[in-house]
Amino acid sequence: MHMLWRTLLHSLLSRFGARLGHYDVARTRFITLPTDQDILRHMNNGVYLSIMDIARFDLLHRTGIWAIFLAKGWYPVVVSETISFRKSLTLGQRFTVESRILGFDEKAVYVEQRFVRPDADGAPEVYAQGFIRGRFLKRGGGVVTIDELTDAVGAVPASVTVPHWLLEWSTDVAMPATRAAAPSLWE
Repeated sequence: MHMLWRTLLHSLLSRFGARLGHYDVARTRFITLPTDQDILRHMNNGVYLSIMDIARFDLLHRTGIWAIFLAKGWYPVVVSETISFRKSLTLGQRFTVESRILGFDEKAVYVEQRFVRPDADGAPEVYAQGFIRGRFLKRGGGVVTIDELTDAVGAVPASVTVPHWLLEWSTDVAMPATRAAAPSLWE
């Protein structure tokens, strides 16, 4: 339930946050709450993924992309995601999630998100880093193509490219189109 309240709070804050270009880095501030903690007294790994969702919505709101999607009846879904951890976040620590659109393949968009805190000298230190591959669906049914997406939000700068390793990862972890085609590790 706390994630719902956190989502609603950040949705409100996004309306007043600095406006961003579509490919700018969005910086969303958080603090670790008692409900974020696991039995080892650090932020639970599943909470990181939920906070990444909230930070992506902040990115969409502040870049104006969310308004475009609402007008067109589109909404985002996560196809796959991965996260790596360097340091633990503990109770009461303030941190920032930096989110940016990395680019597109023929079907999806890729977003990088980093959990950052200042180190002892005040320089940004990355505690965790995640990547998502997402698609956009139409409320009336169907998938938003990348051409439809870029027509709606504008041309993609040449500097916006997905690293080759991330494209390979997305292929390697993709689920087959049908259940019958999915090999089981338990059989």
